[in-house]
Amino acid sequence: MTKIKSLDDLRNRKLQLEQSMDIREKSNNPESLVQIKVAMATCGIASGAREVMNALLEKVEKEKVPAVITQTGCMGYCYAEPTVEVKKPGHDPVVFSYVDVKKAGEIVDKYILKNELLDGILPVNYQTI
Repeated sequence: MTKIKSLDDLRNRKLQLEQSMDIREKSNNPESLVQIKVAMATCGIASGAREVMNALLEKVEKEKVPAVITQTGCMGYCYAEPTVEVKKPGHDPVVFSYVDVKKAGEIVDKYILKNELLDGILPVNYQTI
């Protein structure tokens, strides 16, 4: 653990702890929140998923969207990476393909906040049992 040497260090540590507590509190009732999953297997990371994840975290925090953002392994859409799955409460999940930082912002602005569909939605090719 690093030592706190200034008031700014203390403030930064407090902010980090508050953010981690917020994530844990949200995980108690995730079905009532928008769930965003970023595929972060090797192919996703190589295609820019880390930047997409960071952009989504910033955008959701800025817009105060009640959402939980997590990373997943491979979703099986390696040809379309980076991919992002969004599940809004009461709706089926939607997977977006070829997501970059700009499109990540559009997913939040248009799909999550305004219920508008975007280009790049992958068709469902499976059924749940």
